[in-house]
Amino acid sequence: MPRITPHHFRHTHASLLLQAGIPIKEVSERLGHKDITITLEIYSHVMPEEKEKTAAKFANFVGF
Repeated sequence: MPRITPHHFRHTHASLLLQAGIPIKEVSERLGHKDITITLEIYSHVMPEEKEKTAAKFANFVGF
């Protein structure tokens, strides 16, 4: 069985927050990152569906 470190719990916690739709700014502050670019660089792989959601929201807004 693989060893689970506190870092793994931190990464899982942050990933779940982002997948739950918590704003990146709040997640960044919770993790103690200096700014959101650090959070985005580390956790952007967790949010690929956000691009699709954004496109869908925009299309809906403009009536497509």
